[in-house]
Order: sequence, then C-alpha cells, then structure tokens
Amino acid sequence: MATNLPLDAPRFNKQYQNHLKCLKLAGLQPKTIDAYSRAIRRIGGYFDYRVENLSSDQLLDYFSRLLETHSWSTVKLDLYGLKFFHTHILKKGWQDIPLVKKPKATRIPDIITTHQINELLAATKVLSYKVFFYTIYSMGLRLSEGINLKVGDIDSHTMRVHIRDSKGNKDRLVPLPVATLTTIKQFWSVHRHPQFIFPSRKHGAKLAHTAKVPLNRGGVQQTITKVVKQIGIKKNFLPFPASQFRHPSA
Repeated sequence: MATNLPLDAPRFNKQYQNHLKCLKLAGLQPKTIDAYSRAIRRIGGYFDYRVENLSSDQLLDYFSRLLETHSWSTVKLDLYGLKFFHTHILKKGWQDIPLVKKPKATRIPDIITTHQINELLAATKVLSYKVFFYTIYSMGLRLSEGINLKVGDIDSHTMRVHIRDSKGNKDRLVPLPVATLTTIKQFWSVHRHPQFIFPSRKHGAKLAHTAKVPLNRGGVQQTITKVVKQIGIKKNFLPFPASQFRHPSA
C-alpha cells in the first residue's frame, strides 16, 4: 500500500509498515485492514508523525475535530485502528478514551410489501441481477455474501448454503429455500461457471464462464438503486425474510 509520508518521518514510517504486517497477520478482513491503516495515516499526519506519547487531551481534540468533517463510523474506526497500533506496535497498555458516544436510537426498518418485492424483480431486466436480488433477499444475505457465493457452497442435500467470511470473519450456514435452489440451478445452467454462482458480466454473458472474478459490487449497487428509483419505492430498501417473497414463476 503506497503512502505519502514525508522524508523526515522515518520512525513513523517503520512503525506504519509494521502496523500493516500485524494487521495482515491478525487475519483481519481487507476492508478492516484498509480502515485501520488509513486511520493511522490520518492520525500521524495530524500530529506531525509523532504519535508515541499522545495525551488524552490531544486525542480528544483530534476525535472532536474529526467528527466535524467525518461520520461516526469513521471516528469509531480511527479509534479502533489507534487502539490496535497502540497495543501491537507501541506495546503500551491501552486506556479507553472518554469519547462522546453516538446517541443511541432504536429504529424499526421500513416494511417492503410482497408486491413491491415482486415489482423490483419484474423491473430488473438483466438476468444475473434479477437472480442475484432474488437470492440475497430470499435468504437474507448481505451484498458481499451474495456476490461471493460459489458452486461448492450450495448443499442441495441438506438444503443449506455455506456463507464464508461473513461479518466478524466468521462462517455460517443459511437455510436454502426450495424455490431459491431451483432459481440458482436454472441460472447456473445458463453460464456454467466452474466456481462462481454470479460470475462477472464484464466480457458479456457468452464469456461469463471464463470470468476470473464475481459480479462487481458497484454494478450491483447502481442497478438496485436505479430499479428502486424506477418503481418509486421511497422506503429504505433492506434485505427481508424469505417469508415476504413469492417465487417469480408462482
């Protein structure tokens, strides 16, 4: 990972490189590694790359200013990244910083009706996206979990799907509805990729069986946003239980 550190910060640069190594050895997800390393770059830059003896007042000032320009999520990730750096690189005991915490709020998700769900599927014209949307919503999968589904993850005997590297870097088993299995089988017979359930469409449908990567996350997000806007759903569009679905052929 490239950095833009000044030449007069060799000590910090060495610490940062060790930080990257420790993050990878800790088995963290790539997006977590990226977030924690970005946090240390940002904190280092703020304190002129002198980060070994930061006081509570200095850190309170940093996180207060960060919240003025970034989200609570960024504040949290910077705090976790600093804690990792402090513990594993500086080898110092960590004391929690008395940060102002994000106000807790309990919200009930908007309910998407069966009619709206079927509207979304009907309005999605590209087959791979149509099957993808049906699959993730019928099984309650996260976007990344659906994208990374592989042929070997589908167990038609036990009617379960093996979800790998889920949230928290954990695996889990998810019940597989009969209608979803039928839909996945029919879709796979179209492209017959030896590994991916949803191979990349970059080189067209005819060459999908040769794809080296699965569907592009950005393409999926853009498509669902476009379709939701097209059919006029104003609610937050979130994954819902399989009970809210009706198979397209029903």
